[in-house]
Amino acid sequence: MTDARPDTRFTRWTWIVAIWCAGALFDASQTILIMHAMVGHRSWLAPFGIAFISWLPWVLATPFIIELARRHPIGRGAWLKTAGMHLAAFVLISAVAESWAALLRVVFNPWHHTPPSTFLYTWYTTLTDQILTFVIVYVLILTITYGIDSREKMERQMTETGRLNEELSRAQLAALRRQMDPHFMFNTLNSIVGLVRDQRNDAAVSMIVGLSEFMRRASEDSHRTQVTLTEEVEYLQRYIDIQKMRFGDRLRVSLDIPAELGNAQVPNLLLQPLVENAIKHGVSKRVAGGDVRVAGTRPDGTLRLTVYNDGPWVQEDMEATSCGVGLGNLRTRLHILYGERSALQLRPLDAGGVEVVVTLPFVEA
Repeated sequence: MTDARPDTRFTRWTWIVAIWCAGALFDASQTILIMHAMVGHRSWLAPFGIAFISWLPWVLATPFIIELARRHPIGRGAWLKTAGMHLAAFVLISAVAESWAALLRVVFNPWHHTPPSTFLYTWYTTLTDQILTFVIVYVLILTITYGIDSREKMERQMTETGRLNEELSRAQLAALRRQMDPHFMFNTLNSIVGLVRDQRNDAAVSMIVGLSEFMRRASEDSHRTQVTLTEEVEYLQRYIDIQKMRFGDRLRVSLDIPAELGNAQVPNLLLQPLVENAIKHGVSKRVAGGDVRVAGTRPDGTLRLTVYNDGPWVQEDMEATSCGVGLGNLRTRLHILYGERSALQLRPLDAGGVEVVVTLPFVEA
């Protein structure tokens, strides 16, 4: 795969040249050390330079080898044909590289042979001396290429998997939101029907207006999976206003959300289903009504929201509520957004009443 971006090509060539310079420097230095050890030769600059630039054909051939390795990877499909192509490339590159090295040795005669060796003899002797090194070099280029490509492929797959998981989570959250809105709407419409039957027409009209305003605000933020706690409390207040039209003085709600928590991110429509359950299973079952308290704290870097009602719940109510649409929906959304970092607990209190506690990471918008 050829990348057409100039910066990528430049970076690739920079790495190729840098690696080959390091290898050529090592080979040339080793050649000079061996030469000094064997013959004590003092003129080292010319042999060093010839040994160094002898690797130039391999530098130029490296991008071709990389491209060939990517277009025809070994072990995929017709491996015999692929192996033949790599063998032919290796033979051609080795022959050209040693022709270049032999030409340099014949022209400059850096070892001062008397008489100078012929081109054919020099080419043959250097090729037989270097053939094993060339095999190692070619295999090393293939290995590095396949290793880098494998890592990049794995990174792309991980990125794509993460993107797909994110899209799936968004789709799941959107589906849960669509489930949540009708759930609240149907319950409110049932309340409106009750008001109409009781001939409380003004209250029914006010509740319809309040429901319309609530749904309008909810639809405006339907694309948002999370909102600030301040916005969530505003939504909750609209819901409470609707329910107060139905229950009147029987419903008493207190909100204790510190202002410094207002910028915290929370799931959209988090508090409303909790308060709805508190009203349904606590306040609505008592002639005298009851109290609902909503509070927020920030212990140990987390956000803890509690919804309490003072109604006397029985075990059947506890089971129905914990497995109902509202709390089940909310548990699923919390798990999608926060995983194991979130929790939802429903528990009766010894002093009376029932409390729902939601714990999630404190993240500011």
